[in-house]
Formats: sequence, C-alpha cells, structure tokens
Amino acid sequence: MIDYEFSDVGQASFRGPTQIARVQTEAWVVRELFCPACGQTALRQLPNNAPVADFDCESCAEQFELKSAKTPFGRKVVDGAYGTMMARLEAETAPNLMLLRYEAGGVRDVDVVPRQFFRPSIIERRRPLGPNARRAGWVGCNILLDRIPAIGRVGIVRDRTARSVETVMQDWERTSALRRKPLSTRGWLLDVLMLVDGLGQDDFSLVDLYGFEDDLAVLYPGNSNIRPKIRQQLQVLRDTEFIAFLGRGRYRRLYPLGLE
Repeated sequence: MIDYEFSDVGQASFRGPTQIARVQTEAWVVRELFCPACGQTALRQLPNNAPVADFDCESCAEQFELKSAKTPFGRKVVDGAYGTMMARLEAETAPNLMLLRYEAGGVRDVDVVPRQFFRPSIIERRRPLGPNARRAGWVGCNILLDRIPAIGRVGIVRDRTARSVETVMQDWERTSALRRKPLSTRGWLLDVLMLVDGLGQDDFSLVDLYGFEDDLAVLYPGNSNIRPKIRQQLQVLRDTEFIAFLGRGRYRRLYPLGLE
C-alpha cells in the first residue's frame, strides 16, 4: 500500500519551499513508487548531472524525468535544455515523463507519459536567456502537455488513490506498439489520435476527421494528400486496437478519455 505522506528530509538544510518540495517529491518516488512498465517495486534516483532523466528502473532500464507542482499542470511544463531534449528525441532515448502533483504534506496525483508520445512538435523552444543572465544565451524548452493524447497519460495515483500495479501495467502495455513506430511517422499518427480525442465521442466518422483537413495542412505544409494520410493513420490505429472500424466510414474509439 502506498504511503502518500512526505517523509522528514531535514528541511532546515534547504533554502526555500521549491527546493524542499523537490527533495521531498524525489525521496517519495524512490520510497513509494513502482515502475509502470514492469511493476518493479523500486525506482533508482540517478546522479544530479544525468541528462534529462531523474530516475531509472533497475529491472527494465526505463528512465523517468520528474516534474512536480503544487497546482494542476496546465497546457505546458517547463523543461531543460532545448538542444539536449531534441537530441534525445532523435536518438529515441528520451525518458518517460512523470507528472507529480502534491499538496501540503504529501502526494495527490501521479501520471506518467510514456516516451513514445514524445515527438518534436510537442517540444517548444524558449527564448535564449538575455546577456545579463548567469547562463547568457542558454535555450530551454517547454513540453506541450495539451498535445499528448488522453491514452498517453498513464494514471498511477489520482486523488490520493493508487491504481493497481496490474491496471497501470496494462495501460502502459496498451501503447507499447507506438514505440516501435519510427519517430518520422509517429507525429502523423499522434496528431490524428489527438483529433479523435478532440471529437469527444466514442463513435465518429471519416467525414468528422476530414473536417480537420485544413488544420493538418498547416501542420504538414509539404503534404498535398491529407485525406489519404488520415485514412492511412486510421488503419494503423485500428491495427493497434486504439479504434475499431464499424464499416461505411464509421469508427469507434476503444479507450477512455479519462481514467475509468
């Protein structure tokens, strides 16, 4: 059973609430959280100088980057160096993203975004730091959470209620087929999946998605065959059992838009 309370980490030795929260949440992850990929009951904290990632699983080697907040996560979350993130995306070594929301004394929610849902279009380049900054010219990035499909946020804890290890692992495994898709083609697939989410209904039609043709043309200005590309992505989503084909241009979404 998960203990949601933070342990005493000697707060007097840290400066400010932000640093205290960082140390407390990191200690909690190591003490309480299991690996959503394999169910291993302990994650290992990586050295502070590890690029991008904060934890890994000694059993399956999955890596995780932790982002913590006291308020609900919005449409984007601030991340580290833009160049480092983009290089790891291209090398297919980006870590999974762990989103932890805490409140006074303990953890409230934990979601994990598997790394297969990352692609360059969800990484926003920030402005370089000004000439008077300590790291003048440094360029950071934001992760655009509102461009991640609903199925890409695997819930581990919601409202201080932990989901079972088996359920979390099933949700994780359900999206594993996407990891085998090359980064060069994954963007189209995830963008169409986002459009399916945006319809907000279980059953939808090909015509419904054709209504987003202009939006996709903006995202992919070099592609003059938007409709055939939509049909192609729907076939892939059907083969990976994210949607079902009902016939006559009708489809059904097979996953919930929130936790069941």
